[in-house]
Amino acid sequence: MAKSSERKADLIVAAQRAIAQHGTSVRLNQIADMAGVTSGAILYHYPEVDDLLVEANRAGMERFYNERLDAISSLTDPAERLRVTISLGVPDDPADEDVRLLCALGGEAARNTVYALLLTSLYDRQVGMYMSILDVGAATGAFALQQPAQTIARNLVALEDAYGYRIMAKHPTLTYQEAVHLILEYARMATGHPLDTEGHHA
Repeated sequence: MAKSSERKADLIVAAQRAIAQHGTSVRLNQIADMAGVTSGAILYHYPEVDDLLVEANRAGMERFYNERLDAISSLTDPAERLRVTISLGVPDDPADEDVRLLCALGGEAARNTVYALLLTSLYDRQVGMYMSILDVGAATGAFALQQPAQTIARNLVALEDAYGYRIMAKHPTLTYQEAVHLILEYARMATGHPLDTEGHHA
């Protein structure tokens, strides 16, 4: 059982890389090449290749929700939680395979209901993540929210998405550092907090 689970995990990683390279129209043989196995070996574990693609996309999204929750789980200061969450929300490299995966997914969402639902779920969870940070900050007096928490949270996720696409497109002046700086500038206005970044990755 363990070996089967490990093989599936390997196939999911291979599928992620294949989607990032070839887009959501990736073919079975391209995934097999990436995994270093035969097409039959993939079909043994995933008789329906679409199931593998959905799992690959779902796994690729976890970084932008679960991994960020893990990163802030031990932090108690709302401002620090907000800074760290923002700093982990944009890609720092145009070759970032997780973000390339999401870009491919976004392009296909209008034609694929499952992909659209996955992206919608990720968006909603990220908004909820930010709302929790903002609500706690407001309740403790750390933040003086200038807009409803949901509005701020939606804007923060939208900014991450927009700047992420620009970074992936290799915009000549929009670096990771600049993108984080710009998002933090909005967050400062929205929360009424200076969100000082001294000593932090952002």
